[in-house]
Amino acid sequence: MAGRILGGRYTVQDKIGTGGMATVYRGVDEVLGRTVAIKTMLPQYASDPSFAARFKQEAQAAAALQSPYIVSVYDWGKDGDTYYIVMEYLRGIDLKSGIRRHGALDPQKVAQIGSQIAQALSIAHKHDIIHRDIKPQNIMVQQDGNIKVMDFGIARAKNSHITTDNSVLGTAHYVSPEQTQGKDLGPTTDIYSLGIVMYEASTGRVPFDGDDAISVALKQVNEQPMPPSQINPAVDPSLEGIILKCMQKNPADRFQTADELGRVLRDYLAGRIRDVNAATAGLNITTTQVAPVVDTRTSTGTLPAVSRVDTTGGSRPLTATERAQMEARRKARSRRRKTIFGVLVALIALGAVAYAAMQMYAAGNATRAVPNLLNYTQEDALLAIDETEFFERGNVREEYSTTVERGKVMDQDPDPQRQMARGTQINIWVSKGPEPAKSTTVPDLRGMTPAEAEAKLEEYKLVGKAGESVYDSEIEVNLVVKQSPEANATAKEGDVVTYQLSKGIESVEVPTVVGLDYYTAESTLTERGFSVEVGYESSSEYGEGYVMRQSTTGMADKGSTVTVTVSTGPQTAEIPWVVSYSESAARSMLEDYGFAVEVSHEESYEYESGIVMSQSDSGEASVGSTISITVSSGPGPSYSPDSPEEATEYTTGDTSSTNGE
Repeated sequence: MAGRILGGRYTVQDKIGTGGMATVYRGVDEVLGRTVAIKTMLPQYASDPSFAARFKQEAQAAAALQSPYIVSVYDWGKDGDTYYIVMEYLRGIDLKSGIRRHGALDPQKVAQIGSQIAQALSIAHKHDIIHRDIKPQNIMVQQDGNIKVMDFGIARAKNSHITTDNSVLGTAHYVSPEQTQGKDLGPTTDIYSLGIVMYEASTGRVPFDGDDAISVALKQVNEQPMPPSQINPAVDPSLEGIILKCMQKNPADRFQTADELGRVLRDYLAGRIRDVNAATAGLNITTTQVAPVVDTRTSTGTLPAVSRVDTTGGSRPLTATERAQMEARRKARSRRRKTIFGVLVALIALGAVAYAAMQMYAAGNATRAVPNLLNYTQEDALLAIDETEFFERGNVREEYSTTVERGKVMDQDPDPQRQMARGTQINIWVSKGPEPAKSTTVPDLRGMTPAEAEAKLEEYKLVGKAGESVYDSEIEVNLVVKQSPEANATAKEGDVVTYQLSKGIESVEVPTVVGLDYYTAESTLTERGFSVEVGYESSSEYGEGYVMRQSTTGMADKGSTVTVTVSTGPQTAEIPWVVSYSESAARSMLEDYGFAVEVSHEESYEYESGIVMSQSDSGEASVGSTISITVSSGPGPSYSPDSPEEATEYTTGDTSSTNGE
């Protein structure tokens, strides 16, 4: 078939699946240049007019259904002896394979999938089409997480005139009780099957199982399912109520339309639990599976002597009338069981006849259940296929898996226990174990908000973790200041990158360093995180090299600058010589040089009154120090000259003192 062009337009490529009536290939629409799925009827059925009519009906029915959750049908036709349908090509895995690989799904995901299937069924039901084969194998989970309902292979329009295949039951694990009993079907039969799909998605297993299709079908009619929460405690009561209402044995007790079910599932997803509980209230749910009925009749065929509780709380023997009534009810129940069993036997027989007829059309190609190869090693799986002497080895592909051990079979096509014809190839997928993490580069997060940092790390497939915040003088508060590993380092996808946020500039107390020598003061300030600048001044109060002032005290930003002023010691100056100057001139000169002046007076015949006759210091002295001067107060009152020259000298005075004035 590969390479063949159907209808002059569709090129057949590789086979991607085989069903009960058809084979599905990947192909190319040469006109539109797009990839499509091409379903072709198996040769043994193409020659049967009834099957050909059914195939045509499927194409026409599916083409009328337009929904984002239903696989699109583009075209159909006949090329030679080959009937074909051209459909949308889907990328993803079927829900059955997803559950098999990953186990039970999250309740929110179960509700999301159920809601989308319900929307698909709503469209079909409005076209009077009952799918009749809703099961995980017919639900394709796409790469974006949304689903598509596939395979209307046994779908039947209510007004269809094709009745020869009404006994086709679909897959026993998912059929409704009325479908098993051959009753008329309505929208509620698809709702029952959808309930089982959600049950399996929630728990990882079907509610009813058995050694063969007949035993499973009987359980669908007679047994209550174990509540999902008893298998998976993560299933909350609201979702459990929705699932169990879908699976009620009486169709009248289920949701009556797919629209109603979809609305309740949307209420659940939106957190409107009160509305959900109101919609599922009044369910009569048995928490364990029904035990087999025990026949309590005696060997004589009569009911045993039992008692009934009377109004006083005691017990009394049953009256003959009551025993007769109980016997009548028992016989009625027995007749009903026999009737149901008879219908089942008739349906099974009818199915066997139909199956035998199909085998005649199939030219003797018998079918057999596909062996379960899951969790086999690749070698053992291939040997098991060979040992059947019925099936053939197909393709062996490898995929990564976090749930299946390396080297073990994680999936197969066709599925286990599916009835397939002789020579069918069994494809297997072998686990390569967990996918090794790819290398990636750590991005630079500095200056980002936490949200920006997390988004950037997710872009690089890394995991962010907020560490302890730190003070920083450059980065604003609540922005990333540090990270580990550092930016541009090489890491593995999934690695954790710890980032620290800025708390801004830290304020600390400035230590007092006045009176300390400069080196001790500088060390004290730098240890507290401050920068130090220094200035120098002379001081008579502080010794040389000691801090006499600091610019900042109290609290200040860590890292800021503190200026200290260091003493260079006392300032010195040349003492002016003021002897022979008048007192006022001497004082002015000494004070101009920064000295304090202390004045004393003495009598002197040698210096005129008011003239400095001596000073205490000469040379250099510390600025601010005191210079003592002695000023003449003139000769004393008892003085008399010894000679005319002394008298003249006293009278005229010393010419130098006059100059000093």
